[in-house]
Amino acid sequence: MELTTKGVKGSQLKNMIIKRLYFNKAMSCAGLSELFDKSIPSIAKAINELMQEGFVVEQGYAPSSGGRRPLMYSVKSSAMYILAIALDQLTARIQMFDLLNNPVADMLTFELKLLNNPDALPKLVDEINVYIAHSGIVKDKIAGIGIGMPGFINVTEGINYTYLDAGGQSLTAYLTSKTGIATYIDNDSSLIALAEQKFGIAKSQQEVMVINLGWGIGLGMIVNGKLFRGHNGFAGELSHIPLSEDGLLCECGKRGCLEAEASLLVVARKAIAGIKKGRVTSLKYSEDDHSKLMGDALIEAANNGDQFAIELLSDAGYKIGKALAILIHIMNPAIIVLSGRGARVAKILMAPIQQALHKYCIPRLAAGTELLVSELGFDAELIGAAVLVMENFDRVVKVKSVKAAKNAAA
Repeated sequence: MELTTKGVKGSQLKNMIIKRLYFNKAMSCAGLSELFDKSIPSIAKAINELMQEGFVVEQGYAPSSGGRRPLMYSVKSSAMYILAIALDQLTARIQMFDLLNNPVADMLTFELKLLNNPDALPKLVDEINVYIAHSGIVKDKIAGIGIGMPGFINVTEGINYTYLDAGGQSLTAYLTSKTGIATYIDNDSSLIALAEQKFGIAKSQQEVMVINLGWGIGLGMIVNGKLFRGHNGFAGELSHIPLSEDGLLCECGKRGCLEAEASLLVVARKAIAGIKKGRVTSLKYSEDDHSKLMGDALIEAANNGDQFAIELLSDAGYKIGKALAILIHIMNPAIIVLSGRGARVAKILMAPIQQALHKYCIPRLAAGTELLVSELGFDAELIGAAVLVMENFDRVVKVKSVKAAKNAAA
């Protein structure tokens, strides 16, 4: 099966220009010419056609550098739209963006438990189709659907080996057939790393480790300026670095994993246990609440100065710092970015993380790594899902069935 984006017909060069202008915001003919190794007249011809077709607009002149100022071009924000979807283990968010990554419809958030839930995929499809219908945007103007999700994902084949079984089809093929729009999937932490590199605090950086602080603890790795996936595409499982021999049991079946000790879901469960034991806190709990509600409440309480919430997060931060010391020893990154849901309490986490780095990391290595807090925060996965669509904008992706993919890998 082939997935084709809603690009410009008949010209690979024009699709390449749109893709580059999406990432660079504005460029001149000379800049595009140098980037693509094409003549300026051929670039100018393609730009003029794109302007006539409503995809590109003049952005004005570049700042003066002593010579004649070049005319800059950018994508027309309303030429096409991108449907971005961010999934975690418990919740789905759907947001429609224009080509400048501006939201053009209200975000839809709904509960979607992924683990052991055969109804999750049909529900996701229904919500996508209803959202598109309510947005008022025709499908022909949607460049694609990008979805970030947890799990072991084969990006090339469009398969999530952990969640959302499509019953013999690849997940991308299934979603494309059910929505009528080319769909792409990737690991949530990988997309957060892409968002930070393309539009966030790590823009254009070559060596970056991006920590996805959420219900789990993910890692997206930018190495030599590109997303590093490892041999089988599953690199970045920071959650399952073992911190102790006899710690809590993780969902992976092992004991002492970072995720089982320091993820927001685990911290929320510790908060519930503390409330039941009578700890003094502003946090409230009833038997009808679940860990997600407590996790969100915990973040708010900590930012409002609740000492119990801060204590729990500080303990988690120290353990995260211990894991980051291992990461720094192996990868020697220039930058580590704290991103995802937990970026909202990153200022609280920073001190215990640094304390752990001082204890466990070789000073020469630690001194060469800068620890930063994401400016995209919880929106990073949605931005990354939009980036995923535009990364594939000038490509045709062939998707095999799950059976064929497994046979090929055997």
